Amino acid sequence: MSVNGVFITGTDTNTGKTFVSEAMIRALVQGGLSVAGLKPMASGFEQVNGQWRNADVDALTQASNIELPKERVNRYAFKPAIAPHIAAQQAGITLDFDQIHQDVEFAKAQADFVVVEGVGGWHVPLSSVEETPVRDIQGLAIHLGLPVIMVVGLRLGCLNHAALTANAIKQSGLQLIGWVANQIDPNFDCLEENLLSLDAILNTPRLFNIPHVSKESTLDLSGVKESLYISTLLHGFCT
Repeated sequence: MSVNGVFITGTDTNTGKTFVSEAMIRALVQGGLSVAGLKPMASGFEQVNGQWRNADVDALTQASNIELPKERVNRYAFKPAIAPHIAAQQAGITLDFDQIHQDVEFAKAQADFVVVEGVGGWHVPLSSVEETPVRDIQGLAIHLGLPVIMVVGLRLGCLNHAALTANAIKQSGLQLIGWVANQIDPNFDCLEENLLSLDAILNTPRLFNIPHVSKESTLDLSGVKESLYISTLLHGFCT
């Protein structure tokens, strides 16, 4: 396959991008592929046993079966849980898209498939707002040239956020492979009706559904592994 990676974005922050990325990685690994998960930028680190750790980075690393240098997995690690462009300003650094691209290419050379997770939503700034034009997640995704999967966190307001994000991705010129329905709100009313509405509004394949999972539970990957998208990926690498 000529493209052996995907960029995961979301309709907003806290939509479950990491959870979906981790589920995809584990499903592909169980299907026999070598897979690397990358989180080029991450904010919010805590000291655990003397080491600075980030839950999102740890989740992707633990799901992957390709071991990469830490700086390749997470090029920019910001301790405070704040917007990445502000964290970068405070640290006195510039987020280098070329370096992230090199990290992705390095991972692609080691693995059958690479899952790259963004931060926040599609237009989260990644440079000073005084910079013209402001660089953002969309710009990074374009620079990487990977097809895109959009995670929709199922909660009140998701219809509008999903439509706006999907339109922006399509207008960027990148391929929107499809979207994932992630039930982040266990009490989301009219779930099925909203899913049908999203199918109609987005007019883009729904790749798979992620049911609500409590922190004490483990996601059943059968629905992910049996999805047409994952099955097609696995078939493509096995033929």
